[in-house]
Amino acid sequence: MGEFDLIARYFTRPAPQGRGVALGVGDDCALLAPRPGMQLAVSSDMLVEGRHFFSDVDPAALGHKALAVNLSDLAACGARPLAFTLALALPRIDERWLQGFAQGLFALADAHGCTLVGGDTTAGPLNLCITVFGEVPAGQALLRSGARAGDDVWVSGAPGQARLALGALRGEWALPEALLAPLRTRLERPLPRVALGQRLRRLAHAMLDVSDGLLGDLSHLLAASSVGATVDANAATHPLIADSASGAGVTGLSSMETLRRCALAGGDDYELLFTAAPAQRAAVQAAAAASATPVTRIGRIEAAPGLRLVDAQGAPVAGQFAGYDHFA
Repeated sequence: MGEFDLIARYFTRPAPQGRGVALGVGDDCALLAPRPGMQLAVSSDMLVEGRHFFSDVDPAALGHKALAVNLSDLAACGARPLAFTLALALPRIDERWLQGFAQGLFALADAHGCTLVGGDTTAGPLNLCITVFGEVPAGQALLRSGARAGDDVWVSGAPGQARLALGALRGEWALPEALLAPLRTRLERPLPRVALGQRLRRLAHAMLDVSDGLLGDLSHLLAASSVGATVDANAATHPLIADSASGAGVTGLSSMETLRRCALAGGDDYELLFTAAPAQRAAVQAAAAASATPVTRIGRIEAAPGLRLVDAQGAPVAGQFAGYDHFA
């Protein structure tokens, strides 16, 4: 099978009409046509074998995750998905692998009305790079730079689940299979919070997605907004504890220490971290309920620079919770 046969068999589909795509796969360029008054939101992410995923991962899960991490970026700015491109390096042509990968990729794409419109394939170490395109009303995109002193700090889902699964798979700690299985799903098939992101567009002041660790990514938001924050470590860790059988099944390290470190510094969650005025608390909860996505209030934005981590009584919490850095 050659390159063009591969593309035709696994990655060519009719482009739906009326979804912002004027021309899809098959030409030198795709043509996108966002609706009047809309801006294009564009993001790229790369997944590299051995760095971002295990070599034996289910190809359908990998197809899902390759697109999910990009859709999460659209969610973080409140955009609606339109289309994406796929650049794929393969060490060899494995038709069974390609079938599974394409199945997982297109299942998530179809769920979000996001059309594959082009890309590239080549021979090389397994590497996946997707560029995603979305649309957002002009001037309404949520940025990292909008946080205001006095805002609440919120996070969706249960940050730390992916890191807890990764640690178990690496042998850093042990988890019973009944606990590991759902956590591994969160690692390998993250849920992009697209619906929540769009509902927060008129409520939140600043937002980003959590990919490299909760506190590390919050630090990026604080720097962009020229503000500081105080975060309640117990509140930030509670969703993970609640979703992990109170940590009773974690062995190998102190369970609470492990859970806290996963929640505050773990990566690969692809949850939304955002700030909003206290007056919007009820509206934020309503948006979360409408999008079937739990959210937790974990802190507040302050004018004084820096990130302060405290316990439920307001006492400082010691420890290093730096986010993931590919080159550190």
